[in-house]
Amino acid sequence: MRQIERVSGLSAWTYRVPTRTSGRERPESDGTASWDHTDVLVIEVRRGDVRGLGYSYASPAALSVLQETLAPLVLGADVFATPRLFWTMARSVRNLGWPGVAAGAISAVDIAVHDLKARLLDVPLLDLLGASRERVVAYGSGGFTDYSDGELTGQLEDWMARGIAAVKIKVGSHPDDDPRRIRLARQTIGERVALFIDANGALARKQALGLAVEAASAGVSWFEEPVSSDDLAGLRLLRDRAPAGMSIAAGEYAYTPAAFRDLIAGGAVDVVQADATRCGGVTGFMNAAQQCIAAGIPLSAHTAPAIHAVLGCAARPVIHIESFHDHELVEALLFEGCSPLVDGCLVPDRGRAGHGLSLRDHASSYQTAHYVMA
Repeated sequence: MRQIERVSGLSAWTYRVPTRTSGRERPESDGTASWDHTDVLVIEVRRGDVRGLGYSYASPAALSVLQETLAPLVLGADVFATPRLFWTMARSVRNLGWPGVAAGAISAVDIAVHDLKARLLDVPLLDLLGASRERVVAYGSGGFTDYSDGELTGQLEDWMARGIAAVKIKVGSHPDDDPRRIRLARQTIGERVALFIDANGALARKQALGLAVEAASAGVSWFEEPVSSDDLAGLRLLRDRAPAGMSIAAGEYAYTPAAFRDLIAGGAVDVVQADATRCGGVTGFMNAAQQCIAAGIPLSAHTAPAIHAVLGCAARPVIHIESFHDHELVEALLFEGCSPLVDGCLVPDRGRAGHGLSLRDHASSYQTAHYVMA
């Protein structure tokens, strides 16, 4: 009978990285939002001297959820009973509301405990989960709606120089200008690079359908959240009536297994998106992957390329990972061990135990809060 390995300590930090870190002094924007910083919750769980690291792109309010609700459940939990801990945490936030802030805290904990489990066994997390592939395709994502034409084309050219074969730009802030920006992007990348667009739910149904038809003439093959992800009927309308060859995608705001079930059962998308930093870490992401396998629908990992490089190689239905401009920058600032981009693919380092990430010493310059338990 094995000895139970219990979590003996927990620490958490919140970080805030301004967009000006990338050299831009003004906020960035998409179809429905504008931001001047990115918040990150980082969690470390310990078993003796062995440590596991997890993170999520969550509001600093997630730290309060961790302190007041989750930490007492995590401390003393069996490191190897990750499904039990996941569902215990999910039940504990019933009255708080699982989607949103609480989901971010749960996700960071789940990633950290999986990392600790792999490190206790001294194996890469990818080997623990079981690899479906050695590397996973990445697509460049940014193209914010506030970019000048020069900023947009410069970013697209940089991605191509790094071997990326698909790129995504934001639309929806200025609908009348979207067709021109799409044509500009196509002219910049040529015909051999795939072009995706993302409205972040900014458009009305028929408005989105009109843009889909126009975008198809520029070879756009992916339309993400053309309407709100809450509008499953609208997504289904777009999926049914968008031009052939154009995939409708959504799922980045699916926080629970039931949310993925509804997205799939409603026939709302051609491609499901899942974000491990929102949908429950490793446990939630792999649950979404299994639902996609059962439904015969491909899966795309939303942002957070550092953790998705591993999960994207483990989960069979994953077709690519979003290498989001802001998160690529943030993760390089905060973490050592991010997977390198090789010929347009992310390649996890299987020479290190766990997911291979560790917190950089200078990350403290972006720290806004710190919490320690035991």
